Amino acid sequence: MLFQEQEKRNFVTNRRLGSSLAMIAGAINVAGFMDFGYYCANMTGNASAMALNLQNGKLQEGFRAMELGGSFVLGAIVCTFLVNRGRRRHWYAAYAFSILLESAMLALLGLANVFMLFGPHSVMSASMLCFLMGLQNATVTRISGSVVRTTHITGMLTDLGMEIADWLDAWWHRVGPEHRYTIWQQLWLHLQIICCFVGGGVIGAFVYHAWPTYFLFVTAALLVSCVLPGMVANTVTVFAKKRI
Repeated sequence: MLFQEQEKRNFVTNRRLGSSLAMIAGAINVAGFMDFGYYCANMTGNASAMALNLQNGKLQEGFRAMELGGSFVLGAIVCTFLVNRGRRRHWYAAYAFSILLESAMLALLGLANVFMLFGPHSVMSASMLCFLMGLQNATVTRISGSVVRTTHITGMLTDLGMEIADWLDAWWHRVGPEHRYTIWQQLWLHLQIICCFVGGGVIGAFVYHAWPTYFLFVTAALLVSCVLPGMVANTVTVFAKKRI
């Protein structure tokens, strides 16, 4: 899922990658709100909160929302640097390293929470989660050629609406079966990712409520499970090519 770029990808790989990471992002987003009162993947809401708080004279809350947005952008910047460096060095696992970094930082954040290094309801923890959501979203956006995003539900709902209109229009006006099938694939892709984000949020809320101490470790393990099989298969392939 994390080794083929843009035009080399197909509907199945985009669907698998987008659905699995969107579910994890949805879970983290809900848990972040339950713990900190901020959505770590919803930068539209944070930008609105920043503007509203600044207008009401609540400077601390306004700058806090600004910090969360900046952390999200920083995550996207770090992802891009990692991917560009990987491309120059011909790393086959350049995108996978970004997701592994996300899982490692989630595990470290989980340890920090266990030992209470940041204190309860820490803004630092919320900023780190925003950073990781930016990292993940940039990774998926870059590898899919902006076809898939895992945290930007607003954009996916917009795409879904346009694709529903195109699908209906394809029935009113005769188009080829291949074109109709392509529209259906894109519609199903975004619909499934949206449902996975929402479903991940529901599951994440239950898990966080029941086992808040272990939540970040569980999400880190799920990310590793998404990346590790592909990394192993890719390593075997590269090793076999070198021996030929």
